[in-house]
Amino acid sequence: MDQLSLLIIDDEKDMLDGLKRILPDELENTSITVSSSPVKALDMVKKNPFDLILMDVRMPEMDGIDLLDRIKQVEPESTIIMMTAYGSIEVAVQAIKLGAYDFITKPFEIPDLVRYIHKGLERSSLIRENMNLRQQICRKSVFEDFVGQSSPMKRLYETIQSLARTDYSVLIRGESGTGKELVARAIHSLSDRSDKKLVTVNCPAIPEHLLESELFGHKKGSFTGALKDHRGLFVEASGSTLLLDEIADIPVSIQTKLLRALQEHEVRPVGGSRNIRVDVRILSTTNQDLEAMIKDKSFREDLFYRLNVVSVSTPSLKDISEDIPLLVHHFNRKAAQELGTSPKSICPDVIRALVRRDWPGNVRELQNFTRRMIVFSSGDEINMATLAAVNSQEHSRSGPAPPESGDGLETYAEAKTRVINDFTEDYVRRLLSRTSGNISQASRMAGMSRVALQKITKRLDIDPGNYR
Repeated sequence: MDQLSLLIIDDEKDMLDGLKRILPDELENTSITVSSSPVKALDMVKKNPFDLILMDVRMPEMDGIDLLDRIKQVEPESTIIMMTAYGSIEVAVQAIKLGAYDFITKPFEIPDLVRYIHKGLERSSLIRENMNLRQQICRKSVFEDFVGQSSPMKRLYETIQSLARTDYSVLIRGESGTGKELVARAIHSLSDRSDKKLVTVNCPAIPEHLLESELFGHKKGSFTGALKDHRGLFVEASGSTLLLDEIADIPVSIQTKLLRALQEHEVRPVGGSRNIRVDVRILSTTNQDLEAMIKDKSFREDLFYRLNVVSVSTPSLKDISEDIPLLVHHFNRKAAQELGTSPKSICPDVIRALVRRDWPGNVRELQNFTRRMIVFSSGDEINMATLAAVNSQEHSRSGPAPPESGDGLETYAEAKTRVINDFTEDYVRRLLSRTSGNISQASRMAGMSRVALQKITKRLDIDPGNYR
């Protein structure tokens, strides 16, 4: 059982000495601290909260009512018993209204005082138990979307909880499909800012000419289409957390303004004449090599260090292959809920095959593959025949039969157009699948401009959002 703590505050030193001598024999498992200075006692409470505070109302250095109010601002759940002179009932009532748990009148008998102290300590113990229970429930709900008991996953859970207790900027790094955004949401949900919603900006999804306005806001009339004032995501996230998803895709011009916002803790809307103070915690994610981008001058080094105060890496599926059986069964149950059916049984041979398989798309690819197995299985079991059917469907590149002209053969131009279109669509779909729909990353991998790739996806009616 944890030791309880009692703080006694009174300017009468003789009484403090007496209580310090008598109470240890009456109170088991309770440490007793005394102070004749309300100011010093307030500092003690700020540094280390006490389970129970017993204090006098009349003190020359600071009035007990004022001290009560200040302590409640620091520790709202603190249990405080006031000692009042006989006949000062109106003062005791005022103390109760301000949050005191109870009061006892002077002079008092030691047995009466001990009874009051026991009641106060019992209340504190109940509050502590309730807070611990709420924290356990919160942690359980936060981690319910995480699956895995491997060593890397256990380290990840511990890291998330440690980072949640701080207010530092965190850079979350990992391959596509490893749950970086999930980690960010968990850090926010366990933090002191969790009473406000997490604000997220998907950096690649916002065109460069709109990103500054989206982040920092704009004033009405500052550019064509600015029909009204816009607060911006930094102001919206003030007092909370801002997640910059795929931070590597922010253009250098915006990086400079972002750095200034992080350094000064203030933003200036586009077209505005004054800065706005903001209190924002920054979480950012990336699947790219920022150090290499710093070398080729596509990412600012000073911004990197602002964002990377603390970093956490999400493990790839090859690092947690022992968790694949747990993940498959989890996704099986989740898909059953989505489809409104019962989960299917999975043949052990299928599980073993999935464990041996390479998963470049990581957990997201495994989840989508599990969904397809459920769709392709005709019975109640996912077996090797189901696995073969899904593999065949994935590897099939056959398109529709080539159209024919009047003499039974398509023209050269028609054949060329068809082959090029088939190749382009197949290539772009595999590209988006590999980059989880990240247009900026896909364009770099393909060696083409972002605009060119967007034109292709539009012409072929391919929605990158379906790959995220």
